[in-house]
Amino acid sequence: MLLCWAKAQAQTDFCNTQNTSFKNGERIVFKVYYNMNPFWIHAGDAQFVVHSELFENKKVYHITGIGKTAKSYDWFFKVNDKYESIIDQETLLPHRFIRNVNEGGYKIYNYVSFNHAIGKAVSTNGTFVIPHCVQDVLSAIYFARNIDYNKYKPGAKIPFSMFLDDKVYDLYIRYVGKQEIETKYGKFKAIKIMPLLIDGTIFKGGEKMTVWVSDDANHIPVRIESPILVGSIKVDMMAYENLNNPFTSLISKKK
Repeated sequence: MLLCWAKAQAQTDFCNTQNTSFKNGERIVFKVYYNMNPFWIHAGDAQFVVHSELFENKKVYHITGIGKTAKSYDWFFKVNDKYESIIDQETLLPHRFIRNVNEGGYKIYNYVSFNHAIGKAVSTNGTFVIPHCVQDVLSAIYFARNIDYNKYKPGAKIPFSMFLDDKVYDLYIRYVGKQEIETKYGKFKAIKIMPLLIDGTIFKGGEKMTVWVSDDANHIPVRIESPILVGSIKVDMMAYENLNNPFTSLISKKK
């Protein structure tokens, strides 16, 4: 009984949470580095942009995430990914999701329309049953930025459900604790978390990725480290625009 109650309490972080971490016009830019012992080389770039829109007479955030390998790295494993999520400004649940990716020649296009009221998702490939408060892969990132990690003890799991590639996955974010982290952008006070991953064309499944988010009201990912199918990568936040809150976690910026 106690275990079920604790899980239900954690699950509420992915339901009916008000957004305080991001706003219209936010843009965050990342650089991706690949480990070729003993060196880290620039392998790609990514950016995430938020725009406010009206969708079926509802106020929504249209979030776009784009990731590409650097031209000098295309010969090894070319990536050209674009994700889009239209999420409700009040509930932060997704209305639409588009995945258009090309990873090493493996191409996926999937358009998903969510109907949370009846628990159904209609994708490019069919109609599927979805649970309450289900997220897509992009909306989950922005939802997670609004979690109050101060409520949790190190080691705690924060569960959520994700709809991806026409399947529902029961996942979680493990809260590890707080620490200072040095990145290529600067030094930060950070919150350390480890999301449970799904096996894919690049990432290994399991609790292998480590993410450090800014320990302030923005909860921006400032450093990501993860093994991939061949080698490992490091992703650093390198630029930002139009943050919703003061960037107080930044201790010092590299010159």
